[in-house]
Amino acid sequence: MPLSPNHGPRRLGARPDLVVIHYTAMTSHDAALERLCDPAAEVSAHWLISGAGDVTALVPEELRAWHAGAGRWGAVDDVNSRSIGIELYNRGDHPFAGPQMAELEALLSGVMERWRIPPERVIGHSDMAPGRKDDPGPRFDWKRLARHGLSIWPEAGQGAAPSARGFDDLARIFGYTADVSHAERLAAFRLRFRPHAAGPVDATDMALVADLAARFPVDRHAPAA
Repeated sequence: MPLSPNHGPRRLGARPDLVVIHYTAMTSHDAALERLCDPAAEVSAHWLISGAGDVTALVPEELRAWHAGAGRWGAVDDVNSRSIGIELYNRGDHPFAGPQMAELEALLSGVMERWRIPPERVIGHSDMAPGRKDDPGPRFDWKRLARHGLSIWPEAGQGAAPSARGFDDLARIFGYTADVSHAERLAAFRLRFRPHAAGPVDATDMALVADLAARFPVDRHAPAA
């Protein structure tokens, strides 16, 4: 039996081809576990990892957990039906613990192998819901995952002259939705790839997003939505 009652079938026979990483933003691991298993809360995930690295299975991966909510990545607008959701206990204002990251890497490796999910389709909640969500936040070590082949990281090269339109066009090729403002899209991109950057889009943003768009255009491995 699933530990959380908050789940259902994946719609239209969908299979997961994304992984979405979250933080719980709650005061304790136990409080997060209680909420993810509370039918009144109507939220869940497939997995929860504590700061000590304890891994709890909440919903079987073949079922649709309720972790993503409104948003999209590329052509996917029902992210819950097309993804595996992983919650990490973290308040949002402290670093992710070493044991927690080690267990996340082990879990991700298995999930990606089971469902044949490529590294570029491991994303954050903030990626698919710009302006609405900011987890797993600026303290999450995406570069560490990329070093282990569990996510991707852009390479700085030569980008076009900075412009909001140019940035937005490239960001949409990579996967960021067109249904938000330029400011929200830029903020989501920087939260993941340049968490300390500020101000208008600049040459570094352009170079990084150009590399991502060129090497990892969204939906190239995914079935039609």
